[in-house]
Amino acid sequence: MALSGYFKDHKSLGANDRRIIGDAVFGMVRWKTLLDHLYPLATPLELYRFYKNLDPSVLSDPAIPEAARLGVPEFLFEHLVKDLGKFEARRLCRVLNTPAPTTIRANLLKTHRDDLIARWSEHQATPCPRAPQGIRFPKRLPLFSLPEFKEGLFEVQDEGSQIVSTLVEARPGDTVLDFCSGSGGKTLAFAPGMEGRGQIYLHDIRKTVLLEAKKRLKRAGVQNAQFLEPGHKQLSRLKEKCDWVLIDVPCSGTGTLRRNPDQKWNLDAAMLQRLTEEQRKIANNALAYLKPGGRLVYATCSILGEENQAQVDAFLAAHPIVLERPPISLLPEEGGMDGFFVAVFKKIGSMV
Repeated sequence: MALSGYFKDHKSLGANDRRIIGDAVFGMVRWKTLLDHLYPLATPLELYRFYKNLDPSVLSDPAIPEAARLGVPEFLFEHLVKDLGKFEARRLCRVLNTPAPTTIRANLLKTHRDDLIARWSEHQATPCPRAPQGIRFPKRLPLFSLPEFKEGLFEVQDEGSQIVSTLVEARPGDTVLDFCSGSGGKTLAFAPGMEGRGQIYLHDIRKTVLLEAKKRLKRAGVQNAQFLEPGHKQLSRLKEKCDWVLIDVPCSGTGTLRRNPDQKWNLDAAMLQRLTEEQRKIANNALAYLKPGGRLVYATCSILGEENQAQVDAFLAAHPIVLERPPISLLPEEGGMDGFFVAVFKKIGSMV
């Protein structure tokens, strides 16, 4: 947010200057623990100079705490070791300190992936290996200024997020509730499968993101959607009426730290406890909208067990649901997707 505000106040900066400043700030934030350990009294300008001239040998110096050498807080490193073992925890920490790729999703309501790739041959666009409509670029592009974006031919979306979206297998005529919709990224991905038939409801407690979702769905050509603010009368009418409910819940964001490196310095036990309680509350509320036989899709962009498998176990113990299929855990890949978790449940009884 601070960097975005700086660029907004300094519009005379060219694209190259913005890239240099952005890379420097992101790099320093990613390696905050290491810089703080080595130079605890340095000013911001001094830290920048130290960062630019950092000796790579410090990354293997056993005198420096391992979490600092990996550029993560001790709290996060300990949780990753507990969940995945030390070898995989180290690998993930290194991946989370690499740049995130530039990935988009072709909008099947208006085009096809192969057509877009052909139009972007000069950008060296290539298909994503796992997401059927995903396209990856080898370097950053001003995507929002491209004519294809203004025409609604694509949306920016990580490959992992696209894979999560494919598990909402809504068909023509279904009723779908995107219960924590945000600005509608996952709705935009599964909506083409409904072919304009049936109804999609987007609900979020933040009015501003619903306004953004409305703009995005209009640009993409999605016409079978309604937007429900908290307290909207339609919410009560949807109880036990939905074929699908998606809850992309608030989480630690540990799977997407490459894009939001400052987020890892906010993570602690109190925050994790608050998030897991909120996730269970959201799931409890969302299940009331499913009709018996309907599916609940629980998704996070977290790689922490407390927000993922532990929540699956808690939901199964507390509610009349069963797993439709084994949960999917997507771990961040260097040059590839971010980290996500998704579980699909089937409702087997009434909660009303």
